[in-house]
Amino acid sequence: MADQDDATLGFATRMSHHGRAGARVHGFVNPPVHRGSTVLFPDCESRKAAGKQRYEQVLTYGTAGGPTHHMLEDMIAEIEGGTRALIVGTGLAAVMVPLLAYLKAGDHCLMPDSVYGPARNLADGLMAGFRIETTYYDPLVDEAATRALIRPNTKVVYTESPGSHTFEVQDIPAIARAAHAAGAKVLMDNTWGFHNFQPFAHGVDVSIQALTKYAGGHSDILLGSVAVNTPEDWSIVKGAASQLGQFASPDDCWLCLRGLRTLPVRLKAQAENGLEVARWLEGRPEVLRLLHPALPSHPQHALYARDFAGACSLFGVVLQPRYSDADAEAVVDALSLFGIGASWGGYESLALPTAPSITRTATDPHDFGGPIIRLHIGLEDTADLIADLAQALDRLPR
Repeated sequence: MADQDDATLGFATRMSHHGRAGARVHGFVNPPVHRGSTVLFPDCESRKAAGKQRYEQVLTYGTAGGPTHHMLEDMIAEIEGGTRALIVGTGLAAVMVPLLAYLKAGDHCLMPDSVYGPARNLADGLMAGFRIETTYYDPLVDEAATRALIRPNTKVVYTESPGSHTFEVQDIPAIARAAHAAGAKVLMDNTWGFHNFQPFAHGVDVSIQALTKYAGGHSDILLGSVAVNTPEDWSIVKGAASQLGQFASPDDCWLCLRGLRTLPVRLKAQAENGLEVARWLEGRPEVLRLLHPALPSHPQHALYARDFAGACSLFGVVLQPRYSDADAEAVVDALSLFGIGASWGGYESLALPTAPSITRTATDPHDFGGPIIRLHIGLEDTADLIADLAQALDRLPR
């Protein structure tokens, strides 16, 4: 094969070959796990020289990361089209680090009303305690509406597209134009889009991902990433992570690297499975509508088609308004092939009634029309998943 850094190679090829010693190198296919806390130097001068390179991939102490971390960081930057990436211990840590990196006491943050629940908890809790004010905004704002929300002290415009549980697709380029015109940074939770949304090509400054999901792919690791595209942003987020003592297990990093090798085929298969199940659900009389951006029926499907190269397997199902939250829970309880769990992105299917947990302060929490069930579609045979959903829906009162 030609140069492994050749950007013309396809995504699946890059995921198979990058972050490895090479196809023509004698030895094991996968790199080893590097664990360690203490780093030794041959002399004091070498230690001083390493210490001056504060945020480069230089071994100084275990918390700065080692070869296993650095390989994964390079792979994530590669996936998102950025220049550098930082690996932290959880997806929530990946949310926290850049928020605290760019915001200080007296600053203002804009956050979409559809944001991931723990991010809202962070804004209302720790950030509020630090005297950082957060305003929740309608995720469907356009450029003019975003400009109207920005204050002189607004330093961060946070985005998440699609939104957690309700899957609103945001106009990221429009929001970014308004934010940058006011000197604010644009942060985005890109976990749903992953490879299918290139954040830096759409105006994002910092991209956040829960690597726990698709990157790991097997529901057995906790990791997060923060990717950037400029040296200035890298210095800010890496510096904050270092001061906060953020670190990720090298064993989890190694498992994530292994997960990335099969990511392209898993993501493609699960997206196709998800669409097949979603289209079937659209025809069920118990269903009011689907919250799946890749379906033409989705209100922001045009934005999705413009900005995304593909979908993932997580979407929402809105039941008819005659049903209650208890009915939604009964459907989930009746499923046999779907686990009941809050994560997603693994090989297994999941179902979760979400309407009771949706918090809205800027938009109407009841405007979805009925109770919502969030589904993640795994790698099972879709005929089996559809049969399982059918028997569960059949139990609802007519």
